Amino acid sequence: MRAAPLSPHLSAYRFAYTMALSIGHRISGVCLALGLPVLVWWLMAAAADEAAYGRLIEVLSGWFGKLLLLGWLAAFLLHFFNGIRHLFWDAGLGFERHQARRSAVIVAVAVVLAFAACTWLLFFSGNAP
Repeated sequence: MRAAPLSPHLSAYRFAYTMALSIGHRISGVCLALGLPVLVWWLMAAAADEAAYGRLIEVLSGWFGKLLLLGWLAAFLLHFFNGIRHLFWDAGLGFERHQARRSAVIVAVAVVLAFAACTWLLFFSGNAP
């Protein structure tokens, strides 16, 4: 009996930034799913009382909490902007190689700019709670 043909693996392709965005989209989705318990914790603490909310803010205000929040912010922004790109693909737009590469660059630039703006607003503007 002949062996079934194997699907092409990552090693069969040259690495491209469109591939990096595809992999990043999957990883960011997993990171967002892993952050969901923290979101639930935040909502439950906000609904409970001031002491519970204060304990949560104390945890998230430390360096590790801020690092997690920045990671989830980056994951959210990548997933959001790349998701918009996928919506265009679902509509049948942007499948040509040059269009896909251009949209990948647009997504990458949008993520970097939005991350920088949100990080500055949240941590360095002086208006953070």
